[in-house]
Amino acid sequence: MKKNLLIIGGSSGIGLELVKLLKDNHNIYTASRKPGPLEDLGVPHTELDVTGDFDSLDGLPDTLHGLVYCPGSINLKPFKMLSVDAFSQDMDLNFTGLVRVLKAVMPRFTESASLVFFSTVAVGNGMPFHSSVAASKGAIEGFARALAAEYAPQLRVNVVAPSLVDTPMASRLLNNEKKQEKMAERHPMKRVGKPSDIAHMAAFLLSDESGWMTGQVLGVDGGLSTINLS
Repeated sequence: MKKNLLIIGGSSGIGLELVKLLKDNHNIYTASRKPGPLEDLGVPHTELDVTGDFDSLDGLPDTLHGLVYCPGSINLKPFKMLSVDAFSQDMDLNFTGLVRVLKAVMPRFTESASLVFFSTVAVGNGMPFHSSVAASKGAIEGFARALAAEYAPQLRVNVVAPSLVDTPMASRLLNNEKKQEKMAERHPMKRVGKPSDIAHMAAFLLSDESGWMTGQVLGVDGGLSTINLS
């Protein structure tokens, strides 16, 4: 069955990879600040800033079978260098923006619709300089479990928690060969993630094959969260 799927932030990185993966077999709708490559893919796009005020999203069908929320930030600094405003901005983009989107589209979800959010390996593993991103993504994990409980069995809600993925958002951490080698060496699989690694997991969670899964946080992280090779 062709599903109506809404991808927020589908114009780059993991979201764009997911659009490419799903567009031939499903009806994909996207919303982000700029369409980027989506114009060439022929995928419907709505201009949206998730940190702004909005009550509804234009151009969507009456029913949605799934939602993926991709916007996020990688704001890695020592705690003493992070202002309160920095924490608020990360929370607004990563978490409150998700709440705004859900408030706008909740009535459109069909029975057994699947919602997919993104966290980070840094929520479960304490990592220096990750206090802001871990706080905002940790909010997503708690929210997802509560939402899954509240809406079961009508909706399924799951979270993907990646480690570092080679996307435009992570370019500052991977902008030379030495950094790439260092980041790869941290992971038991000896490489950083590819957008396709994460997109395939999100696609699975949107599919009927994952129909008995809800309230889960799934690590797709090269083994970093569970394996210690040192």
